[in-house]
Amino acid sequence: MKKFSSLIYFILFIIYQEFVFSCLIYKEFPSSFWLVVLFSIPIAIVLNILSSLFKEKGNKIITYVITIFLSILFGAQIVYYSMYESILSFYSILNGGQVTEFMDVIFDMILRNWYGILLFMIPILVLIVLHKKKIITFERQTLKITLIKIIALALVQLIAILCVNFIKPDDIYSNKNLYYNTHVPKLTANRMGFLTAMRLDFQRFAFGFEENLCVEVSANAKKNTEVEEYNITQIDFDKLIENEKDETIKEMHEYFSEQEPSNKNEYTGMFEGKNLIVLVGESFSSLAIREDLTPNLYKLYNEGFQFDNFYTPIFPVSTADGEYITDTSLIPKEGVWSFFEVIGNYMPYSYANVFEKLGYSSNAYHNHTATYYHRDKYIETMGYNSYLAVGTGLEDRMDTSKWPNSDYEMIDVTINDYINNDKFLAYYMTVSGHLNYTKSGNAMVYRNWDAVKDLPYSDKAKSYLAANIELDKAVGRILDELEKTGKLEDTVIVISGDHYPYGLTLDEINELSTYERDDTFEKYRMPLLIWSGSMEEPIKVEKLGSSLDILPTVLNLFGVEFDSRLLMGRDILSDSDPLVIFSDRSFITDKGKYNAVTEKFIANDGIKIEDAYIKEINNIIYKKFEISRLILENDYYRKVFQ
Repeated sequence: MKKFSSLIYFILFIIYQEFVFSCLIYKEFPSSFWLVVLFSIPIAIVLNILSSLFKEKGNKIITYVITIFLSILFGAQIVYYSMYESILSFYSILNGGQVTEFMDVIFDMILRNWYGILLFMIPILVLIVLHKKKIITFERQTLKITLIKIIALALVQLIAILCVNFIKPDDIYSNKNLYYNTHVPKLTANRMGFLTAMRLDFQRFAFGFEENLCVEVSANAKKNTEVEEYNITQIDFDKLIENEKDETIKEMHEYFSEQEPSNKNEYTGMFEGKNLIVLVGESFSSLAIREDLTPNLYKLYNEGFQFDNFYTPIFPVSTADGEYITDTSLIPKEGVWSFFEVIGNYMPYSYANVFEKLGYSSNAYHNHTATYYHRDKYIETMGYNSYLAVGTGLEDRMDTSKWPNSDYEMIDVTINDYINNDKFLAYYMTVSGHLNYTKSGNAMVYRNWDAVKDLPYSDKAKSYLAANIELDKAVGRILDELEKTGKLEDTVIVISGDHYPYGLTLDEINELSTYERDDTFEKYRMPLLIWSGSMEEPIKVEKLGSSLDILPTVLNLFGVEFDSRLLMGRDILSDSDPLVIFSDRSFITDKGKYNAVTEKFIANDGIKIEDAYIKEINNIIYKKFEISRLILENDYYRKVFQ
């Protein structure tokens, strides 16, 4: 049988892995498969050269090592994507040591994606067969052959670069911009391949990267605005621009000076002077709001604000990014942990920094490890004057040896810290709703199993409900104590989720859903509960909103002074145009939904849009990503407020 070079093997190996990756991640044939092939060939040549430098035995070992390593890397990306829906970054690899606390979760995700992992492992078996049948050669290459390969590598790479530079180069998320000017790994992996996206991520991580894309957004500021009509403050941007020498900061001043503020409205100051309890619920979803199982959550929805078109998009760092968006109304920076990078910055509109100036006490709590994601330092940056979690004293008040720990017990042992204060702010990041959703591996599921065991759902779906019963008990404990102390009408409770319950498959989500959800947009439709005992009737809100809008909405309801131009979200109750932004730059507006991966816009019934509209929204979204990143990198608020 005729032998063939390991170069052919590596080319077919890389192209096969990229093809399987695209089909598993994006559920479709690669959108520009020819470009993926062009970028794959130079990678294959490099690998072939590395495995041709030594004698046959050494080359054979290197070939096996490369094959096994890349197969595991692709498999690991599938597991990572099934949890976070993002491309694995080197920043997260180097900072993700704490993930070992969740090995049971990782094993569960491996089992869930067994078929994909198996597909990625097939080349290892193929290599073994080729080797055993002596079809593939591992010979040491001559210098001449190596030079020819290097020339071929350069030529193919040049062709790929030319295609990137000259085929539709002007689109905001063109291949050219993705390759040179902006960091959107999910789109890059779709257009140029996973390994190219990883290479670019490593280059930018190791050598630094500044986005270099000039995007103009139409100035739409309402002229002659008055503080009484809009949520703005007296920031003299003209003076800031005049005195600023740093061009980046000057451009940021110019951007904010041109932004349209959100208007004050009939709900402005509705909760002025009331206490505030904020809960960010781990994997909390509208799936968990049921009159029969979670009556307290059901009560808050039925008696409070009913945001029926609210979304909580997932961003690459999962809980940390979800919490960051909720707390800051800023978009996380791609490729890093914004939750950690923000430490030490001045955050004037965090709940604690706003309400402490109004004479409120501020307490933060978390019923898991205090230092996970460096949350202890993050909470300090957000301005809270106390933080209790596992490792900072919570373990002295309750049993924290279970997994996950109880939301109810956390509330029960902490509510007396603040309930008798004249004015208080309490912030909770919960954990009882965390995966895995199994009776044997989840203490909260086991605790509440009897309440769900006879329901007509799969065990995973029932387990999710059981876990959230613990959150409902925690809310019930809050309501009981507020009533007992006579503060029910003087307190506002805000509950949202950090991300959708990715511990459930889409089929399991749809078991519990009242309508069929898709994998692109609707699985992210989530609840926002805002309730106070002072509300005489529920208020239904049909307008689109997202987790980016929570902070300005709450600040407006409390009638506090803030400048809405400085936040990326908008008060949902204002007349600002609605915009839901996803991490891959997809979006939803009142006109329809845009999938950035497929580059397709699905218009709402009866609405026609032009390409210019999509371009305009894409520009707005790009600037929000860019400005959010620059706020983080430059501690911008400190410069504005001196």
